[in-house]
Amino acid sequence: MKKIILLFFAVLSFPAIQAQNKKFVAAMEKQLAILDTAKTKEHFQQVYNSFERISNAEGKEWLPKYYMAYCSVLMSYMDDVSKADEYCDRADALLLKADSLSPNNSEIYVLRSWATSSRIRVNPMTRGAKFGPESGILLAKAKELDANNPRVYLLDGQGKFYTPPAFGGGKDKAKPVLEEAVKKYETFKPASSISPTWGAAQAKKMLDECNK
Repeated sequence: MKKIILLFFAVLSFPAIQAQNKKFVAAMEKQLAILDTAKTKEHFQQVYNSFERISNAEGKEWLPKYYMAYCSVLMSYMDDVSKADEYCDRADALLLKADSLSPNNSEIYVLRSWATSSRIRVNPMTRGAKFGPESGILLAKAKELDANNPRVYLLDGQGKFYTPPAFGGGKDKAKPVLEEAVKKYETFKPASSISPTWGAAQAKKMLDECNK
């Protein structure tokens, strides 16, 4: 009898859960459309704030926190370099929370890798030896979790592109990796309408630079 009662209430609550999920997805889709057109630090901060409100309402969802972290990483490149650590600290904290909700997620490891590499900009001479390998370890984990994730190859190629040839980087090293990134983007299918899709245009742009 107890099982029957529990099943009855589960059936009653199902439409409400469905409605809540649709509301969440609709809110996320709206902000992702705005994110796609964001250009300035102020725009990204506004989108960040919107994702934060969604995150507060949907505490068990990892994607709002992921996109908050994504906005933070982008802003770390747009603001004064002295503030990079502040943005990356915020991104790291958000991604750890996202990881607790969605463990072993390639997308989360990609973004953790990017946030870590962003810290190098504060002082490349002193930070490269520390944060470069740390970023590489996180990216290798992302690839292990999903070798078809195009953002893995984008970040790898991006890292090689901006690393001087004397240190093992340069256009020649970046080109084949970025070619692979472009191929992966062509066949990539996101898990849902609100799953990460960013990076395709950047991969093509950097590959064009390699061909110059």
